[in-house]
Amino acid sequence: MNGATAMLENLWHQVEKMNIGGLIFISLLLTALLTGLLYVFLFYILRPIFRQFERDTAIVTLNVSISPVLIIFAILSLKITFWKLAAVHILPVIDHILVSCIIVVISYWSVQLFTQVFIYYLKEYTQQSEVMWDDVLLPILSAVVPVLIFILGGVLVISTFGVDLTGIWVTLGGATFVLGFALQDILANFFSGIVLLIDTPFRFGDILLLEDGSIGMLRRIGIRVTQLYIFSTHCDVYVPNSVLQGQKITNLSRPTSLYYQSISIEIPSECEIEESKKLLEEIVLAHPDTLGDMEIKLEVIDEYYNSEESDHDLREQQEIGKLRLLAEQEVNLKLEEIEAALEALVVAMQFAEKGGMTPEEIENVQQEYQGVLELMGFQIVEETNNNRTVFNFEENNEEGLIESIREWYRIWIRDPNLLDDDETSISEEWERKINLLKRRAQRLAQKIANPQAEETRLDDYVLELIKWVKEKLKVPRKKWQDPQVRMIGMNHIDASYYTIALDITFFVDEIKLEDGKRGDRVRSQIYEEIFRNFKDTYLNWHGIRENEQGEDIRNRNVVDIGIN
Repeated sequence: MNGATAMLENLWHQVEKMNIGGLIFISLLLTALLTGLLYVFLFYILRPIFRQFERDTAIVTLNVSISPVLIIFAILSLKITFWKLAAVHILPVIDHILVSCIIVVISYWSVQLFTQVFIYYLKEYTQQSEVMWDDVLLPILSAVVPVLIFILGGVLVISTFGVDLTGIWVTLGGATFVLGFALQDILANFFSGIVLLIDTPFRFGDILLLEDGSIGMLRRIGIRVTQLYIFSTHCDVYVPNSVLQGQKITNLSRPTSLYYQSISIEIPSECEIEESKKLLEEIVLAHPDTLGDMEIKLEVIDEYYNSEESDHDLREQQEIGKLRLLAEQEVNLKLEEIEAALEALVVAMQFAEKGGMTPEEIENVQQEYQGVLELMGFQIVEETNNNRTVFNFEENNEEGLIESIREWYRIWIRDPNLLDDDETSISEEWERKINLLKRRAQRLAQKIANPQAEETRLDDYVLELIKWVKEKLKVPRKKWQDPQVRMIGMNHIDASYYTIALDITFFVDEIKLEDGKRGDRVRSQIYEEIFRNFKDTYLNWHGIRENEQGEDIRNRNVVDIGIN
């Protein structure tokens, strides 16, 4: 060993005796050779392996990293070689240059990884998520982080040449204080926007009632201002985030996007109250855009709004509305079937988890969940790719839930009352929900396929999916949403004649459609149908007058505008 060491030392002393030009030439040649070998490894060996992966994260990361890695490797090789030549006076300058080049390349590499890999795939994820803060913060991060990385890299480059940065930091600190004081309003709006996004009381597309009485749709929350579309003026309004945060805001779309309406009418005292109430309930239920018992709605929908006096659009509304109700009924039945199957799966999992899940029990759970996926319209397809088993999550059941949902909303967008934007928003909303369902079902399938680490929590994950389906995918209709007709008082016209006041309340299915005027249109059509059915019987229309004091009280989900 000592002899070998002595031989190497003698060899190095002989090399040192060579001229500097020869050493530099040999160093460059050796660096080029090693860099070429590294390039062959990365491009011709590692790259084909990464291309076989199902997701392209690895191959994109490699493509972004090849050039920076080769440059850094080459520079480090030169730096190590020149370190042996420290006696040459020019080498300290070259060393600073090489270090600066490494810092610049690392900065560029970091920015590329951040934008091309991290931000790209995070955007892909957030497009399917249910929160809205990521839609605003990601553009901010993609704009700010690269600048910060380059600034840090620039500071490090300057420091490598021995420049004292103390004065610069003090100057920057003072400038930051001055700018912070001068831009306090902008900063207040910025941090208010962050608070609104993280601790948000609403989502994009929600209908908001502001303190000044304006009703608008939330379009986006920006860095400084929030964009609202005001229905009454058909224009966009930009409210500073700090102003919006300080307001009392009523979210008309939460907890439900249903639109509550109230109508008051008066009928003569000699009328049959129960018959009148039944007729009014049927008129409300016969409208396809109101909520109520689905079976009753389908029974009465053909009896009203179809007189000879009705226009073509109204008759088309009823025809398409009936088809839509039938399609929605099919969706509801499939949802009930899926929820029942998931609840049965929970029971099976809880029973199996007590003593630890055996391979047979795991297989039974997987088969049972496969049945649930088929009800949804999904199927796990096993494929072999280069001796690797790949599981693809595909849609392949035309009778599953997702196709029923698509059939339902495709009929819905044929409604003659909808606007072009409504058709787009309905399609986008339900396709987004379908994608969310697919992602959640796929995530649960992965956990069930490999339950060893979390076998005691599988039932909790299934319960989470059940809760999401009930609360986020499609909220089931409740009994309290059925139309109600109540007697609210009597009005004495004279000593021998009085009228009975009735209050009709009902829900309209979606508040934000038709530019926010869907509830007004439905209420108007119900008024007209009441008039057509009552004018030739016993309702004294001379005693009916429009209530000019109707007020928006949606702070309790009510718009009380009627006649009394």
